[in-house]
Amino acid sequence: MFKPTTRRIFMMTCSAAAATFGLDVQAQTKVDEKDPQAMALGYVADATKTDPKKFPKYAPGQDCSNCVLFQGKPTDAFGGCPLFGAKQVAGKGWCSAWAKRG
Repeated sequence: MFKPTTRRIFMMTCSAAAATFGLDVQAQTKVDEKDPQAMALGYVADATKTDPKKFPKYAPGQDCSNCVLFQGKPTDAFGGCPLFGAKQVAGKGWCSAWAKRG
């Protein structure tokens, strides 16, 4: 037989759902500059600290937020990048795979 949902059950269910969604957002870690993949690509979290002698392709104004690979809005502080899997890159970061967003 059908048993109606009480307010108490409804509130507990909503709380559990909210907690689950919160965990998903927190689970995404940031790319560490010392990560082997990051080092291979010359990733830095602050594009202004890029060594232009080591990476002559770098030009001021280039950063992850205006790269075609950045999976976020240009105003986002962090966003995904397919080069780093589930990790997030800094919007103000840079790596040698930078390509202008069209």
